[in-house]
Amino acid sequence: MSRVLRRFRALPIRSRLALLVAAAVAFAVAAVSVTCWFLVRGKLYDQVDADLRKMAQPQLSGQVQDLLEACPQSVPDKQAAGGGLRTRGTYVQLVKGDGTPCVSSTSAGTVKVTGADTQVIRNAPGSAGGHTLEGTFRNGTDTAGSAVRVYTTPLVVSQGPLSPDELYPDTALLVAVPLKGTQSTLNDLALILLLVSGVGVVGAGAAGLAVARAGLRPVDQLTEAVEHVARTEDLSVRIPVEEERDDEVARLSRSFNSMTSALASSRELQQQLIADAGHELRTPLTSLRTNIELLTRSEETGRPLPEADRKALLASVKAQMTELAALIGDLQELSRSAGQRGERVQVVPLEDTVGAALRRARLRGPELTITADLRPWYVRGEPAALERAVVNILDNAVKFSPEGGVVDVRLAEGVLSVRDRGPGIPADELPHVFDRFWRSPSARALPGSGLGLSIVARTVEQAGGSVALAPAEGGGTVATVRLPGAAAPPPETP
Repeated sequence: MSRVLRRFRALPIRSRLALLVAAAVAFAVAAVSVTCWFLVRGKLYDQVDADLRKMAQPQLSGQVQDLLEACPQSVPDKQAAGGGLRTRGTYVQLVKGDGTPCVSSTSAGTVKVTGADTQVIRNAPGSAGGHTLEGTFRNGTDTAGSAVRVYTTPLVVSQGPLSPDELYPDTALLVAVPLKGTQSTLNDLALILLLVSGVGVVGAGAAGLAVARAGLRPVDQLTEAVEHVARTEDLSVRIPVEEERDDEVARLSRSFNSMTSALASSRELQQQLIADAGHELRTPLTSLRTNIELLTRSEETGRPLPEADRKALLASVKAQMTELAALIGDLQELSRSAGQRGERVQVVPLEDTVGAALRRARLRGPELTITADLRPWYVRGEPAALERAVVNILDNAVKFSPEGGVVDVRLAEGVLSVRDRGPGIPADELPHVFDRFWRSPSARALPGSGLGLSIVARTVEQAGGSVALAPAEGGGTVATVRLPGAAAPPPETP
């Protein structure tokens, strides 16, 4: 059985569907055919039994006496004129209490007597008056071996038209008809049902195969598309799907199209990130190489640089190394996927995170006045990433604030706002501020890689919030971060 199941599972899906449809139809057709055959058989037998019951009418007393006295065991070759009980084509005989048959001269043959026939005699009532005489039906054979339908009932005799019927003692009347015609009809019906069932099963198998092919055609297209992507790495392939279709295959095709579209977009972003990173890395590396070459040439030629120039070169090298390290850190942060955050996500008191970021911002802008109004708010996120995002926002405020300027920081009901009094951001540049490596033309001389706000947007989105920059009233820019959470920490789980 397990070998058959393994072979069945190894078949293609369309073959399995065709076999399952054919098997289901075969079962249904077989059930209907068998039910139909038994119903027809029952009806035919009911008709035969009704005819036999009509044949078992009260017999004339004189004929019964003559037949019992002669009691022939078989049908005589020559009929006794006027001595028969029934016409030819039926079996008529009397059965004595000891099972001895007395065959009528007009009987079609002799029916073998069984215990069921003598049981009818033993169960017969004492008289016919007021009693319903129940006979028994059975299938039997005659002495020639032909199948017959037999009806045995207690013998009732009639003395004449004006005399009441009487139950003849210790005797039963057995009547039978051949079953050849009934069995021939049933055999013909069975053959017809078998042929119809075979045609139905073959047709169902063919229809199942056609339906399977039509239903799995989109799956074949999906398979071809996947194989094409695996072979060529071409993510532009799409599976055509009709808009009105909403079945499982259509949903699978749409999901595949969405996946390839997302992969193509991700690959494009990766290529853009690599290109932008290579471009941004080239500047500090070129500057580092130039400064180091100057220092090396000075040592090799024995002509030392002036002390002021040497200090300037070393300071430039240190600044370029710091910028390069910051750029690499930003790239690593952007390369992390959401699934890599893992168990580092926890409930974070946002006011503490903003407070830590404020301490770092005040060190970077000691000449600025930074005001803070922080109220409790708890969010789910990665503490280090949230602090880095807040630091990036504050760094921008510090970087673009004029000397002696004021930066206002406020946290209330999950909304963090940072406002500076700098030159502001032109309206046409606002849509690009969160793009990777994008920097305003007026700020390209300032330090930075253009990744700070990209990291802010990524971190806030991963925490389920949103971030926006907008011009502030009276000049400057206000950065607004909204994070879902609560004013009180959630209860600890035991």
